Amino acid sequence: MGVLSDEARADHTSAASAVADHLAQEILGELTPGQSLPSEAELAERYSVSRLTIREAVKLLAGRGLLELSRGRKAVVREPDGSAFSDFLTSIVRTDPKGLFDLVEVRLSLEVQSATLAAKRANRAGIVAIESALQGMRDALGDSNEFADEAAEIRFHASDFGFHEAVALASGNRVLGYLFEAMATPLREGFFISQRGHVDRGHTPHDTIAAHQRILDCIREGNGRAAAEAMRLHLRDTERDIRKVVSKMGQSAARR
Repeated sequence: MGVLSDEARADHTSAASAVADHLAQEILGELTPGQSLPSEAELAERYSVSRLTIREAVKLLAGRGLLELSRGRKAVVREPDGSAFSDFLTSIVRTDPKGLFDLVEVRLSLEVQSATLAAKRANRAGIVAIESALQGMRDALGDSNEFADEAAEIRFHASDFGFHEAVALASGNRVLGYLFEAMATPLREGFFISQRGHVDRGHTPHDTIAAHQRILDCIREGNGRAAAEAMRLHLRDTERDIRKVVSKMGQSAARR
């Protein structure tokens, strides 16, 4: 087998990317999850490229989370799961303090809208899901002002995420629900960080529960404007908690 020159390799990569873009449009616009792509031979003929180029294009689409690959079988369209988006958010939250603030800004846009729509649209099942998540936060904390152990804190933050996800789902907007599923890991990591700042600012997890209760009360009442404002106040408080942690980290680094 010959070795591709840099120019030939660039042409091959460019062709594979172009085919991948065309296939992505077809997958998103015409195909359904579980449906198979045509064979490599059929696709090579359709796009007038080599089977190697098709193979690379399919790998690119698998990397984007659009296709499932199995040895000896045609590529299959995947059910969207937001994994690439989740990986990106998790990476910036872990490596860049600014990423935490970027995430809060996104949450302000999404969750204020979620709360507004939930107050207008939530059915009984949606309200029960929000109530259940809030009760999970209470159960994890108990009567104390601090967590009994690490496991209790993990349960608390899992229920905290469940609360916000339940609000998004109660909004009746499928895109909001999808985005929250994709944001699960970075949000939970952000919750642990903001909780440290919350404590450093003289607050307790009970204050967090009270903020969530206010949001739930407004949704129950069907008051979209009040629900939006309660969510906005909660997230602004979260932003202050994170800023406290980041500031403390900066001071520690300066003293070294």
